[in-house]
Amino acid sequence: MLSRSPSPEFSPLSIGEDFTPVPTYKAASTTFIDLSNLLEPPLQLHEDLKSGCGGQLWPAGMVLAKQMLRYHRNSLRNARILELGAGGGLVGLGVALGCSIDTPIYITDQENMLSLMGKNVTLNSLQSRVLPLVLNWGNPLPKDIIEQKPNVILAADCVYFEPAFPLLLATLEELLELSKDAVIFFCFKKRRRADMQFMKNAKKRFVVEEIEDEERGTFSREGLFLYTFKRRP
Repeated sequence: MLSRSPSPEFSPLSIGEDFTPVPTYKAASTTFIDLSNLLEPPLQLHEDLKSGCGGQLWPAGMVLAKQMLRYHRNSLRNARILELGAGGGLVGLGVALGCSIDTPIYITDQENMLSLMGKNVTLNSLQSRVLPLVLNWGNPLPKDIIEQKPNVILAADCVYFEPAFPLLLATLEELLELSKDAVIFFCFKKRRRADMQFMKNAKKRFVVEEIEDEERGTFSREGLFLYTFKRRP
């Protein structure tokens, strides 16, 4: 795993205080995504905002999915993988399609996203490799997740709704307690000052390291940042 300490050039703290625009909302449609030619055949992802903004493709998901395919394609065979705040399931589905895995991946979100996650699992014929599940941040973890004891947790664009930040931190902490060797791959887009307060609180609870990536210079200029979180010793 490639990681490094944050540098001033790429630190989210060095970005101005202004809001970063959110993606343009678009009509429901199915897109073929090859993640810069890392997926062949490409992933089919249906986007539909009728159940909430999580039904749309967001930029941090693209960054995290490419990181996993580019650097972890052959190292996840024995991993127990969980995606948080999956929305349509881009990251988990991309990993299931492009990485060598032996254990089904759980992709999780709120109840209103369950139908869309299921649709995308079926579109890609991944019913035996990807399991959609409801997981509400701040609530007790589902029995299936407690039994799975995930040791690779994927979280992209979960830093969005400020009132949910304490709930997200609590769930991340609880997940890391299930497996001592667990690592969270965490990608977010800085949009407002509160996002940096989230990161400050995360650094108090976890060992946080910025991950190296060949596209880091590009996506960091767009306010996107990629980290690992681990349990404190």
